[in-house]
Amino acid sequence: MNCEGLRRSLRSPAAGPLDDDDLLSEILLRLPPQPSSLPRASAVCKLWHNLLSDTRFLRRFRIRHSRNPAPFLGCFSGGTGLSFTPALGAPNRVPLERFSLQIDDGDRLYPRGCRHGLVLLSDLKRNQFLVWDPVTGDRHRVVLPPGFEGQGISNPINGAVLRAMGDVHFKLVLVMVDINDEIQHRQVVARVYSSQTGLWGDLISMPLPPEANQGWYHTSVCPQPSVLVGGSLYWMLRGKFEGILEFDFVRQSLAVIQVPVNMFDGGCCFTLVRAEGGGLGFLSVSKSAAKAWLWKTNTGCDGGVSWGLGRTIELDKLLSLNSKKYIRILGYAEENNLVFMGTPVGFLMVHLQSWQVTRLSESILYCPHHPFESLYIEEKDTGGRHDGAEIPHNA
Repeated sequence: MNCEGLRRSLRSPAAGPLDDDDLLSEILLRLPPQPSSLPRASAVCKLWHNLLSDTRFLRRFRIRHSRNPAPFLGCFSGGTGLSFTPALGAPNRVPLERFSLQIDDGDRLYPRGCRHGLVLLSDLKRNQFLVWDPVTGDRHRVVLPPGFEGQGISNPINGAVLRAMGDVHFKLVLVMVDINDEIQHRQVVARVYSSQTGLWGDLISMPLPPEANQGWYHTSVCPQPSVLVGGSLYWMLRGKFEGILEFDFVRQSLAVIQVPVNMFDGGCCFTLVRAEGGGLGFLSVSKSAAKAWLWKTNTGCDGGVSWGLGRTIELDKLLSLNSKKYIRILGYAEENNLVFMGTPVGFLMVHLQSWQVTRLSESILYCPHHPFESLYIEEKDTGGRHDGAEIPHNA
């Protein structure tokens, strides 16, 4: 029996929700935020399809489910290209062709991270960054702004993309260590781009600590993706001076956080994370001892930042490793607090709060992975758009 027949046959007060489009919409809003939820429900009947295709319903569905971490759909990886590895099984597995990025001849795209359903890639051969929405297919090319033309191997550019909940517009933040300072004092520079205005903000700069100007090993921003904690973005700094770069998005200011020396053991790999209970965290993993240390920042009443060791984890016992070598941190999903590791027993996903381990692949992988967390809606099948339009943006 179709939905209209069900309406005619059920005349009792108990049939109210099915007779009232508003109440039915409220029920459908509570579907789980899995990729298969809306397509399956829209196939029930024409009435449901029309309700689920309405742009107002889709917006409400996104807003409702944005209160919780976005589903982890899989990982992007690649050096000068991009490939996607789905994490979910059927029927929620995203088809590979839906998350395939078609690139132009001559493009040399390097992934720089994912956030809020967007993928950020650098194309420094063309002096551009590419912001790609795999769900809608939209691509935005943004030309590097003044002050960032001097990038090179010793002073690479890194960046981060973010957008507000339910917004189609995004912000792009670029950071770089400027080594061309005439007074021989290296500084960090940043600029923010708004897709809504199509303009770059003012150049923001901050001198690095004196120790960053000593020696031949230049301090630079690590190529690892940033982590967003509260209203600030954080990147690792490497070189003669090792620390953490903070960009306060509200204040539009830069700061450097120093870290204890023992956090940067030469035999460790590490990543910035969101600490349990809030704040910035730091995860370091020993490549030889198969141990992990989870640190957390503490802010004093004077605003000063100190570090405290939260937990020490015996990875060889947790992961049942026969070998204590070749453990690498390959990526971090900030919304779901998941860290990805390449180990002798395969490609593993570890939840940092529960320390539950999931093996995603038996392959031994050691290339960086960029976890993609997003609410995936098959809008092509529910009345939305998925045309893969490229929208040019200029500096």
